Amino acid sequence: MKPYELTVTVAPQYVPDQSDPGERQYVFAYTVRITNTGEHPAQVISRHWIITDGNEREQEVRGLGVVGQQPLLAPGETFEYTSGCPLPTPVGTMRGTYHCVGENGIPFETTISEFVLAMPRTLH
Repeated sequence: MKPYELTVTVAPQYVPDQSDPGERQYVFAYTVRITNTGEHPAQVISRHWIITDGNEREQEVRGLGVVGQQPLLAPGETFEYTSGCPLPTPVGTMRGTYHCVGENGIPFETTISEFVLAMPRTLH
């Protein structure tokens, strides 16, 4: 076990009632679980997302915290939130990093592995 380590899992889903395929508007929600799998408390300070649509266009999003919060997680503690992402294509991906700080004041990065945003029945 590392002194400072957060584990991130993401569960995406398509949101049909907010999407309008005729207008090239596809909305996805994603639920993120951040678990402190390290030995000491750590805080999520900011986020950096790289969003890629089905046409390979990338958009970067940076901001403080997650859903307006900067959660401080004790070892074993989990913070969960849901957010959304509109795309002009029925398929895309997201990946990124969280900038975090350990209780010792030393910053570290936590990777958010790439995940797929896909309207049902668009991937084979």
